[in-house]
Amino acid sequence: MFLRCCALAVALCLTGIGAQSGPEADLVTYLPGLAENPSFKHYSGYVEAGVGKYFHYWFVESQNNPSTDPVILWLNGGPGCSALEGMLSENGPFHLRDDGTVYINPYSWNQVANVLYLESPAGVGFSYSTSGKYATSDPEVAEDNYEALQNFFTKFPSFLANDFYVFAESYGGIYGPSLAQLIVSNPGKINFKGMGIGNGMTSYALNDNSLLYFGYYHGLLAESLWTDLNQQCCTEGSCNFYSSSNTNCQNSVNQALYLIQDVGLNIYNLYGQCYGGAPMNGYAGRYAADMSNLFRESGFSFKPLEEVSIPGNPRCINGTAMYEWLNNPNVRAALHIPSSVQSWELCSGTVGSLYQRTYKDMTWFYQVLLQQDLQLLVYNGDVDMACNFLGGKWFVESLNQQVVSQYQPWYYQDQIAGYFQQYQKITFMTVKGSGHMVPQYKPGPALQMLKNYLANSY
Repeated sequence: MFLRCCALAVALCLTGIGAQSGPEADLVTYLPGLAENPSFKHYSGYVEAGVGKYFHYWFVESQNNPSTDPVILWLNGGPGCSALEGMLSENGPFHLRDDGTVYINPYSWNQVANVLYLESPAGVGFSYSTSGKYATSDPEVAEDNYEALQNFFTKFPSFLANDFYVFAESYGGIYGPSLAQLIVSNPGKINFKGMGIGNGMTSYALNDNSLLYFGYYHGLLAESLWTDLNQQCCTEGSCNFYSSSNTNCQNSVNQALYLIQDVGLNIYNLYGQCYGGAPMNGYAGRYAADMSNLFRESGFSFKPLEEVSIPGNPRCINGTAMYEWLNNPNVRAALHIPSSVQSWELCSGTVGSLYQRTYKDMTWFYQVLLQQDLQLLVYNGDVDMACNFLGGKWFVESLNQQVVSQYQPWYYQDQIAGYFQQYQKITFMTVKGSGHMVPQYKPGPALQMLKNYLANSY
């Protein structure tokens, strides 16, 4: 065994593969359920993120050229949900079958980039705080993410010169821009080139208002209800479904929300089946977190949440394989997770319930970023209802950037994959037929989208 390890080390040196290196203690040398080791290096461990806070990361080197390919930070949302969902079911190289076996994802984003998956904030996934206190807020998470990022590059200094991008999903629409603003406020430390936000929460008001339009034009609302909504919530062509004080408007909005969210549709993918079937047989975790982002200002209530057998498992999505695999002691050991760290959940109910939402509109952050030499991307799966594409489109339009190219289709394998419009320094893009998690629902187009973005060629 010793001779074989020495031979491997010599081979790495001779081939130059070891030029980009990370901490050997964090190097993952095997994964339970994976038939053979991958061709690329990957690391799992911890970076400090604020006093007594330790964020778990999983970093995969590029399958192409780690030394020159960009570094992408991937953040999931919630708030309180794990970026390992991105790793294991979206754009990561390792995906799970229901029987616990692992296979290589042919559409992994590490085909063209080094990708860092960060479980944030403390209390999410395998991340923890030594104080055991998990109340946090938007500004605090941004500060913690920034410190974690700096400490990551301290661990991996050879990647500091690579182009760096932030990609975030869902409530990551808050995490991403707030972190990016801190990065640009401290120039020269990180080679920051841009940001991509997928089905992100960018404006509570626009997301909520657009959801009613989305529901009506997708055939979910009766014509009579739509007429009532327009009569009671709209004046002079402007509708306020979000925070109207009109009782009749509120009642009509409640009826519409019931038909959109409470009758058994898959909120993340209108045309997808709901895992577990309808009517709902309990919903928790990320679904609860995502629903708590909608219509917060208007006092509308939703059905009580019930616990399901897998903690933190969202309604309509099968997260059982991730839960069971990541809590396998052998997997935890392979990923260097101390035995004292809590069991992994897709979404932490503790973090979600204690979380203090501070930013209701991300316009200011985008205005700061648009003043920099960056390329921004806002993309939406067009059948998602948690953060629908209309809200994303309206938000980008509200930034009043100069139009560079008109709204038009983009393609994947000679088929229309969605539509995009380019503005100065920012692009809005849809992914046709995709739900909330674009790399999961449309993995091929998602990888093509990333390649287009990095090349700034759509």
